[in-house]
Parts: sequence; structure tokens; C-alpha cells
Amino acid sequence: QVQLVESGGGLVQAGGSLRLSCAASGSIFSRNAMGWYRQVPGKQRDVVAAITSGGNTNYADSVKGRFTISRDNAKNTVYLQMNSLKPEDTAVYYCNSKGFDLAYNYREVWGQGTLVTVSS
Repeated sequence: QVQLVESGGGLVQAGGSLRLSCAASGSIFSRNAMGWYRQVPGKQRDVVAAITSGGNTNYADSVKGRFTISRDNAKNTVYLQMNSLKPEDTAVYYCNSKGFDLAYNYREVWGQGTLVTVSS
């Protein structure tokens, strides 16, 4: 069973930084595409950043130049470094995995979410 556990959310002032972590278990992590999404109440969940198994990255226009996604395959962990945070970045952030579990079954899995609050 693939599991994702996020950490690192919290309250920060505008202009500050946070780093989110997402630890994966039960998957062939190095072969999986990973992503960070965010959601505010009443709105859809949107992709923030994504990284392929080969390390290629993509970002939402709203976070380009401020956020950086990275992965450490040795630790089965993906990170989201968030700098120059703005109040509009306030949301619940979710980690997402697309790929194979240890039985080579394709899975898409979500973490439980971590709240990021940016005060003005």
C-alpha cells in the first residue's frame, strides 16, 4: 500500500519561507512522478509543481521563480521549497504520487494534506 505523509506546513508572514516534505512508502519511488497541489475551501485542487522520475520539473505560473520542487530518491521524499510567500498562497497543500507500488500495480495516491497560512 502506497502511503504519503506530508509535513512542514504552518503559519508564516508574507515574504517568508517554508519547506514542505512528503515521505513515500510502499512504492517504487524513484520511478514515480510526484507533485504538489493546493486547495482552498470552495475551489478545485490545482497543481502547484510536479517532478518526473527523471527530475524534470513544471510549475504553475503563479509560483514560478518562488517555489522549487525537488526529490531525494534515497530518502523516498519529495520537497517543496516555498520562498517569498504571499497571502494568496494560503491553502491546504497535498502531495501526489503517480506510479507503481511494490507489486508493480499503477497507483495514484494523495497525502493527507498540510495547511499553509500566510499572513499579511
